[in-house]
Amino acid sequence: MTAPARNLSPTRFGACLLSALCLTLAACGGGVRYRPVSDTPVRIGPPYTVRGTTYTPAAQPGYDMLGYATWYGSESGNQVANGERFRPDWITAAHKTLPLPCYVEVTSLDTGRRILARINDRGPFGEAARIIDLSKGAAERLGVRAKGKAAVRVRVVEPDARDRAALRKGHAARDLPPVSARALADLQAQFARGVGAR
Repeated sequence: MTAPARNLSPTRFGACLLSALCLTLAACGGGVRYRPVSDTPVRIGPPYTVRGTTYTPAAQPGYDMLGYATWYGSESGNQVANGERFRPDWITAAHKTLPLPCYVEVTSLDTGRRILARINDRGPFGEAARIIDLSKGAAERLGVRAKGKAAVRVRVVEPDARDRAALRKGHAARDLPPVSARALADLQAQFARGVGAR
């Protein structure tokens, strides 16, 4: 003999349905496990291929390049290449081959403004002259968010412990003085002869 069906009130039925949904999501592994924000271990990683182009990550302590920066910000909550959670308002960036994480100084070639940013993701892919993807927060701090693409200088740096700690917690590092007018003019000329001439 089967047990008689129980009558559930709409409120009780809704609560049961919600509980079942929560259990289903938990069983499906609905949560992504993010790596804690840390500077160790530093990961270089093997070569990888995107859209037919192979990139070879490497330690590059003397890295100093001119090119274009773009920015991204709608991927909030996604996992970045080193396993951390992407937070668009933090001062982070993506690079094709630099170690994850590492720190860079990014200089706007329009204004001479400089910021420190933490590399924790891979990209940008496509146009070779695009050398860095800035988070929305980094683009705002550098003053290039209104542009889709901005001319920049990117160089690897070793910030002091206070600046690294600030960036790891989602805060901006100390303000850097802009480059001098003479240095900026020299960088702009180099850019025009190199990247700008392509």
